[in-house]
Amino acid sequence: MDFSLNKSQKEIQKAAWEFAKGEFDKELILELSKTQEFPKNILKKAGELGFAGIHYPESVNGGGMGLLDNVLVAETFCKKDSTLGSALMFSGYASECLVRFGDKQIKEAFLPWVTEGKWISTGAFCEPGKGYDISKIETTAAKDDNHWVINGKKAFVPFGELAGFYVTLCSTGSDPGSLSMILIEADREGILAIDSGEKLGGRLMPFSEVSFNNVRVPLANLIGKEGSGLSQTQTFFAENRIQIAGMAAGTAQGALDRALDYAKQREQFGKKLAQFQVIRHKIADMASKIESARYLTYFAAWCFDNGKADKKIASMAKITATRAAMEVTDDAIQLLGGYGYMTEYEIEHFYRDAKQLEIFQGTPSAQRDIIADEVIGKLK
Repeated sequence: MDFSLNKSQKEIQKAAWEFAKGEFDKELILELSKTQEFPKNILKKAGELGFAGIHYPESVNGGGMGLLDNVLVAETFCKKDSTLGSALMFSGYASECLVRFGDKQIKEAFLPWVTEGKWISTGAFCEPGKGYDISKIETTAAKDDNHWVINGKKAFVPFGELAGFYVTLCSTGSDPGSLSMILIEADREGILAIDSGEKLGGRLMPFSEVSFNNVRVPLANLIGKEGSGLSQTQTFFAENRIQIAGMAAGTAQGALDRALDYAKQREQFGKKLAQFQVIRHKIADMASKIESARYLTYFAAWCFDNGKADKKIASMAKITATRAAMEVTDDAIQLLGGYGYMTEYEIEHFYRDAKQLEIFQGTPSAQRDIIADEVIGKLK
């Protein structure tokens, strides 16, 4: 099996790196992180260059490429800066649901705004007190003439106050398991989005609590088939977990790169830090963890692109890559000592961002449950 990237993929990596070097200004990112302000101008530039919709169809102004190509962009952006990189990659959150399940009309009406970097999209799946247990959704969507009338409350909605539309999971039948995805434009009457407050990492991607009070949208805003929302959401979560794994691999690599630069320059007792065996072995372990995470992530993305989507492999990629990001960023801080704890040296926010990636879209325990279910199977 050939694990090497082809010419096109290498060019994507190079283009993403050149863009990040030109737009990811360190001082600007630190300032935006304090105010939790998302740089829409940088997103627009990313859209113009094709990064925002690289894995979306050309019919909606996307790049027509695959999930692996999107993972390469995510990894490269987060290697340059984990905070801005992950925020840009999450700016199209849940619009994949339109790509995978939506009809031609809904795709053409909304996706070009995302692929061109003009709109932020988001998903409203979780509800207060329920975490990722989406089987117990209480938000309802009832039919009234030619409209859905939506009522309910969603929690931990990325970009809740900035999004142009919400991909919303609703109960659409008397059966508690009858769930459907419905697109709700953010300018509809009856929507209230409240910022959830400051958080540890991912500070350019604010979360919100979003309430829907008799919000009316056309029946045509249904994404896919009525009653298929649960399986559609699970498919999207698997895809998104692979994307997160790519961000985590890039975050880990960015931390290692900075620690390695420091170890090559810093001297103690007349020797570079990189000459001490204990440091050399630590760097070797960090690099090994990243490489393992990277190839599992690439394999998961390859499976998805080749019609072999596997939620087990997706969860394995996420848990492996985010664990690598947590461990490598922690080791990088230790390697720098007191400097690693200082904002100026960047690694501390790589560490905080790694934590968000670890718990977003399902904690490690949730991923282990998914993996165990698949590995063990049904017991007699």
